[in-house]
Amino acid sequence: MKNIGELMQQMQEVQQRMQRMQEELAQAEVSGEAGGGLVRVTMNGKGELRDVSIDESLLKPEEKEIVEDLVVAAVNQAKEHVEAMIAEKMQEATGGLPLPPGFSL
Repeated sequence: MKNIGELMQQMQEVQQRMQRMQEELAQAEVSGEAGGGLVRVTMNGKGELRDVSIDESLLKPEEKEIVEDLVVAAVNQAKEHVEAMIAEKMQEATGGLPLPPGFSL
């Protein structure tokens, strides 16, 4: 069993990796698309929407509901990509260190 000093050192290292991870996530970009690429969105790694691109062919009043649905689908896909990236970065940051559920650094 590790002594408290070693455990504290590990926790400090994890905390530093978590800080770097937060900085990387803010800079990272992920995309989501729907309608075969007619609607595309870009988010940063924190889930903040950065860009929306809608193909001109959809910009007709009668296509309004379709466009809205496609935007929602693209945003949801991008969000899934952000969550997967966060999970991967968390695994890297903790270095396999088992943390209790709900534990936040």
